[in-house]
Amino acid sequence: MTIAPKYRPFLTLYYREIRRFLKVLVQTIAAPIVSSSLYLLIFGVSLGGRINLESGLSYLAFLIPGLVMMSVLNNAFQNASSSVVSGKFGGDLEDWRTSPLTPRAILWALSFGGLTRGFIVGFITFMVGQIFYLNNHGSWLAVAHPGYLLIFLIIGGLSFSMFGVSVAFWSKTFDHLSAVGSFVILPLIYLGGVFFSLEGLHPFWQTLSKANPLLYFINGVRYGILGVSDVPVETSLIVSGGALIIFYFIALRILNTAEYTRW
Repeated sequence: MTIAPKYRPFLTLYYREIRRFLKVLVQTIAAPIVSSSLYLLIFGVSLGGRINLESGLSYLAFLIPGLVMMSVLNNAFQNASSSVVSGKFGGDLEDWRTSPLTPRAILWALSFGGLTRGFIVGFITFMVGQIFYLNNHGSWLAVAHPGYLLIFLIIGGLSFSMFGVSVAFWSKTFDHLSAVGSFVILPLIYLGGVFFSLEGLHPFWQTLSKANPLLYFINGVRYGILGVSDVPVETSLIVSGGALIIFYFIALRILNTAEYTRW
């Protein structure tokens, strides 16, 4: 079966994105896995036995879904944004402008590239978590709702890839990009329920946390794996899906109006 000509530019750029992050596996895959493993070891295993959740879950089980989603979001953002920023310095964006690639094809290729990297790191993080869980509880951690898990991982990965594209076109230097990751994304992820449950917070802080859209991404994955969530899964779907639509149109508009010139 041959590929329709209109899809070839998209698939070519997507293939290029895959090869780009596979060339530096230590940086793109190994380093995030080491970080996630340390989180699991220090918080899930060493300190988890001292933390009691009202839901009756072990803290290690509670932590695993949050780390999986954190890995997907972080790596999707980093892959898409670094591709655009490095393209600015290398002049690759000028080639995109003169190629048969449309702005929509560029956006989806970069987004699926980020999603693929996020999926790889997220899956390995989940398997490392399974090993820790098996060692501590003598059984594997079952996935309660695989369909919901897949949906939220896809929505989250695509959303943050598109967000990464938008931020990268706005950034004038690598410092700008790093600042967004350090002062915007990282706090939102950490305050989005990766390490804590809303049930243990004061009502004021519960209300404040619910204003964080990442809370719904993370709790969607937690519902997919554990079958429990701090917010209704329907609400998580609506907020996450809405975020994806917003990020898509913002990124597409930026791609349609951006200057593809070399810095």
